[in-house]
Amino acid sequence: MGIGTSIFLIAVGAILTFALNANVGGVDLDVVGWILMAAGVLGLIMTTLVRGRRRQVVTTTEQPVEYRRVEERRDVAPPM
Repeated sequence: MGIGTSIFLIAVGAILTFALNANVGGVDLDVVGWILMAAGVLGLIMTTLVRGRRRQVVTTTEQPVEYRRVEERRDVAPPM
C-alpha cells in the first residue's frame, strides 16, 4: 500500500465517521469509518518503515587504487 492509498483510506474513513449520519441496513458506518482510518494509518506507518529502511541500505564499492612507486637511480649505469 502506498502513501496515497493510505491517505485516501484515512480520508474516506473520516468522512464515514464524522460527516455522514446515514443508516445502512445492519452496517454501522461509524465502525466502518474507524476501521478504514486505522487501516490507512497502519498502511502509512508500514510504507514509511519500508521506504525508510530501503534508503538506509545504500552501499558504495570503491575499487582499490594501486600506487606504483617508480624510482630512478642515477648512480648505476643502465644495463646493456
